[in-house]
Amino acid sequence: MSELDDIRSFVAVVDSGGFGRAGRSLGLSKSIVSRRVARLEADLGTRLLSRTTRGVSPTEAGLEFKARGERILAELTEAREAVALQAGGVAGRLRLSMPLSFGIHHVAPVLAELARRHPRLEIDAEASDRQVDLIGERFDMAVRIGVLKDSSLVARRIASVRGIVVGSPAYFAGHGRPATPAELSGHECLIYTGGAAPDWNFKVNRRVVSVRPSGRLRSDSGDTLLQWAEAGLGLALLPSFIAGEAIRAGRVEPVLTEFPLPESGLYVVRPPGAYVSGKVRVLTDLLVERFGSAATWDPCQKALAEQAAAAGQGRSVPGEDEHQAA
Repeated sequence: MSELDDIRSFVAVVDSGGFGRAGRSLGLSKSIVSRRVARLEADLGTRLLSRTTRGVSPTEAGLEFKARGERILAELTEAREAVALQAGGVAGRLRLSMPLSFGIHHVAPVLAELARRHPRLEIDAEASDRQVDLIGERFDMAVRIGVLKDSSLVARRIASVRGIVVGSPAYFAGHGRPATPAELSGHECLIYTGGAAPDWNFKVNRRVVSVRPSGRLRSDSGDTLLQWAEAGLGLALLPSFIAGEAIRAGRVEPVLTEFPLPESGLYVVRPPGAYVSGKVRVLTDLLVERFGSAATWDPCQKALAEQAAAAGQGRSVPGEDEHQAA
């Protein structure tokens, strides 16, 4: 198997652009990766990498060998998974990236079920709101929430995700309730800093109204914003899956529900390629089984959808400052 290890190390060096980064992705030291690539070049009798002070890059022969080497490694993985499936389960290591709050509260139980069903499967899950580089960091897949940008990655939409503005009964007692999106300018807002767009967008008169929230408290954690909202410190725009339990318990109450917020999605994303590994397939199937119907895991979203349907295209507000979202 040493020759396969050499090929795997070489592919990792090219993908990551360096021996140190390749070693970290493989769980090996830089010196071991360097020796493996040197041994491979010696066996082939040609140089596969050009080494400079700024890093490494594949030679023409290296590019050709990498393409063929990746096919060899993919076929080996596929062969192993085929045997494992015949034996009643998947095996190997699954590297997964998932959002922090959603991952902890919702994906982690699914991973526990996956581990019970497939005792030979290793699971390495990173819970973080940073958007990882699936290819460069050698992740098998990611669970992502939002609106995906165009890329070479393969994405499957599993469910819809909606936002909701909430505040505590104590906050409303002291500050009143906003009746329209424009009235948010007179309220203390709790601002999420983990996304690219700070605006809160509402559907009014079949158009989108954008409101720039202002407030003194900011965080990149939805759970933190929820705790601040429960403490009466302001209004927070949160995904319904974060706010739902607090709403049911009466710790916070929704407002502006007649003005629907744009819908985003829950996605499974994987690197490009027609081949889908068994470990990615079984987890994707479990996620679809668990989250395919919003009513079963997010009752708050079901209630929002019913309210939005009853309100038609959004309530009419004379004089509201409107514009089409870009």
